[in-house]
Amino acid sequence: MLDEMKALEKNETWELVDLPPGKQPVGCKWVFTIKQTPEGKVERYKARLVAKGYTQTYGIDYEETFAPVAKMNSVRTLMSCAVNLDWDIYQMDVKNAFLHGDLQGEVYMHIPPGFESSQTGGKVLRLHRSLYGLKQSPRAWFDRFRQSMLKRGYVQSSADHTLFYKHSNSKVAILIVYVDDIVITRDDSTEVANLKHHLAQEFEVKDLGKLRYFLGIEVSRGSKGIFLSQRKYILDLLKETGMLGCRPTATPIEQNHRLSSDAGTPVDRERYQRLVGRLIYLSHTRPDIVFAVSVVSQYMHDPKSAHMEAVNRILRYLKGCPGRGLLYTIQGNLQVECYTDADWAGSLDDRRSTSGYCAFVGGNLVSWRSKKQGVVSRSTAEAEFRSMAHDICELLWIHILLAELRLYRCKPLMLYCDNKAAIDIANNPVQHDRTKHIEIDRHFIKEKLDRGIVCLPYVTSASQVANVLTKGLPEKTFSMFCSKMGLYDAFAPS
Repeated sequence: MLDEMKALEKNETWELVDLPPGKQPVGCKWVFTIKQTPEGKVERYKARLVAKGYTQTYGIDYEETFAPVAKMNSVRTLMSCAVNLDWDIYQMDVKNAFLHGDLQGEVYMHIPPGFESSQTGGKVLRLHRSLYGLKQSPRAWFDRFRQSMLKRGYVQSSADHTLFYKHSNSKVAILIVYVDDIVITRDDSTEVANLKHHLAQEFEVKDLGKLRYFLGIEVSRGSKGIFLSQRKYILDLLKETGMLGCRPTATPIEQNHRLSSDAGTPVDRERYQRLVGRLIYLSHTRPDIVFAVSVVSQYMHDPKSAHMEAVNRILRYLKGCPGRGLLYTIQGNLQVECYTDADWAGSLDDRRSTSGYCAFVGGNLVSWRSKKQGVVSRSTAEAEFRSMAHDICELLWIHILLAELRLYRCKPLMLYCDNKAAIDIANNPVQHDRTKHIEIDRHFIKEKLDRGIVCLPYVTSASQVANVLTKGLPEKTFSMFCSKMGLYDAFAPS
């Protein structure tokens, strides 16, 4: 606690003043945490002063609160580029990141518990810098960091506002930030060294060397490429749920499952929501469970016994392959490809279709999604067509990101579809009455085709990788598609 107070005073976080009339001070408390290494060992003990943000009033104590955080799709895209271009990836950590943000407006806080005295009676602290717990702290910190990067000559990306890059002499240095975790990659070693020095002067940072652990994701680099996994997270989850000794299954969801909103008797909603929430986070490196998690997450408001059985099946599947993760290998190109699929009227509750896509950059999977469509489709072709329109948006975003970094090669974006009717509708220059209700999607797709930005080749259903994201599959087919996605179990016995 004393060390924390010294750090706050050194940072000129506040000043002791009398409380002005009409102002209400924010409360504060001490939070004690233990920081562990990826191996589970205690690294250090931490006492942190946290403001009681729930006592703040909107419009008086704060206005805007949203601050962007790095998209995992952006992080994975950078990793695929780094593998194919043989770039190193570094990581830095900002100590007490929120304390660096400059507050706008007047915010007052009570004196921290345990540090009151007779001399401070009736006085409060006026905050000049942000503090953990304040509603506006994330935004204040990111604005301070952004100003520092712009002063250094970096450009903020329009595709991902947490990504900054700098071009010089046909070389590039790239930085992406997730709250206080910074990832840097480049082909300009001199600029990276200068950037680290600049950050050390602006903030109190810790150089963690090459990237090994990021947001609970284990990152390993070897001769084959980069391997991403969440093995420890999975084992901890299985241990907490008592599923370490369960019998594993080969697939995360039954083929032709019949889950609906009234399947079974009610179960503990809080436990169900907690389990599904942890599985959603696990989906950052496990696209093989995305469809199953998407299905069970639709019943979080009123879970039943059949839904809990489906969640337990996902855990049993993870028990059989906890070390499985994404392997990013050297493909020698940065071609952008996407597989799109839709399962027509798959939901028994409202007969809406499920869209799924998986996007590859340089032959490595960087983006995927499984989501129920917002409207009911009247045919398979219509469901596929709606899915195709959404997937083109993702391809265009990847195109913008790579173009900003000057890594995009002038080739059409490949969107593989296994529905000939949807492809014919997209290529047909004539608008028919039967497709007038999807006219906006049709014009959007047609425009990209005419300009040569997107190409729509046909792929057979047997080679449609996105099937994993729209339906339950038999074991053999599921394993084949997982292999094509780049999923690899580094801990499986040879």
